[in-house]
Amino acid sequence: MSEQDLQKNLLEVEENITRACIRAGRKREEVTLIAVSKTKPIAMMETIYKEGIREFGENKVQELCEKAEKMNSDIHWHMIGHLQRNKVKQVIQKACLIHSVDSLRLAQQIEQEADKLDLIVSILLEVNVAEEETKYGFSSLEVQDAVEKIAIMPHIRIKGLMTSAPYTTNPEENRKYFQKLSKLCIDIQKKNLDNVTMEILSMGMTNDYEVAVEEGATHVRVGTGVFGERVY
Repeated sequence: MSEQDLQKNLLEVEENITRACIRAGRKREEVTLIAVSKTKPIAMMETIYKEGIREFGENKVQELCEKAEKMNSDIHWHMIGHLQRNKVKQVIQKACLIHSVDSLRLAQQIEQEADKLDLIVSILLEVNVAEEETKYGFSSLEVQDAVEKIAIMPHIRIKGLMTSAPYTTNPEENRKYFQKLSKLCIDIQKKNLDNVTMEILSMGMTNDYEVAVEEGATHVRVGTGVFGERVY
């Protein structure tokens, strides 16, 4: 894909986010665009970087770490894919935010490794709002209990919630899931727990990010919309 095509894609995504913010009565700066760069070459990422993007999302720890070594140091790396416990040590030194904490055991592993390295790690709890069998995450019923258990871990800061809604060609079908996550976030916020801020709602991808913004997303994770179709 040419530089011009990438610039055009990025501009289109930015304009769509802006319009969704206007529809929802929100300010554009309330929404962070994460360019999901999994499987994408450095050259494409550098084009997007030159356009001012500093937030990049990766699905695999190894790829995130390798790219972090090669690219500018002012980039914020987001770990958005399923995280295995044996990869925690590598990622907590590179990622600014782990979006995909989907179990208590994973949180305990993050706490353990962060303690050894004397780090504070920012995380989101992944919620499987649509209860899809193929997806990871806490159920909507489990998440409040999980927040309370993880909140007492001294090296972790819970910044909010994340979900991956079902793939659909009609984004309106996912509105109910985004509304549910948004409500969960507000309910947890009201508990005023230490180490829990609930300032981030990471929801919405290429096919449904505009609806997610309308329902309160603070971070949208857009890959194909920016970089074009993935090549396997």
